[in-house]
Amino acid sequence: MKIAIINGPNLNMLGIREPDIYGSNSYDDLCSNICSYARKKEIEIIFFQSNGEKEIIDFIQDIYSSVDGIIINPAAFTHYSYALHDAIKSVPTPFIEVHISNIHAREGFRNTSVTASACIGSISGFGEDSYIVALDAIYRHISNNI
Repeated sequence: MKIAIINGPNLNMLGIREPDIYGSNSYDDLCSNICSYARKKEIEIIFFQSNGEKEIIDFIQDIYSSVDGIIINPAAFTHYSYALHDAIKSVPTPFIEVHISNIHAREGFRNTSVTASACIGSISGFGEDSYIVALDAIYRHISNNI
């Protein structure tokens, strides 16, 4: 099984940006921890991070047919990118939206996700473990729909 993990703006700054909210691990630490977990399940992971909406949309359009599922942390694009919503909806690959922090317990503008409705599910608030929960969920979803 092959899963792409897409991370949006500022996630490359993990460990530096607001560690009280996002933790002290770097982006490389996050990727390494996900890979360690995925290897146990024999899941191949492809990572992509961009601060640009266009680049994320282009990546979705380029990768969707070569992966079994996609986990996406749209970051700030979560709250206003209808273009990203449409890109997710335009491909048949299952997506799970993930967030490190609980977006519903933060500033009001972060409480709404315009991208979640394009995904099969949304997981937030469990720190880095949000990705692990999403990986388990998408694995089961794909396995049950083969």
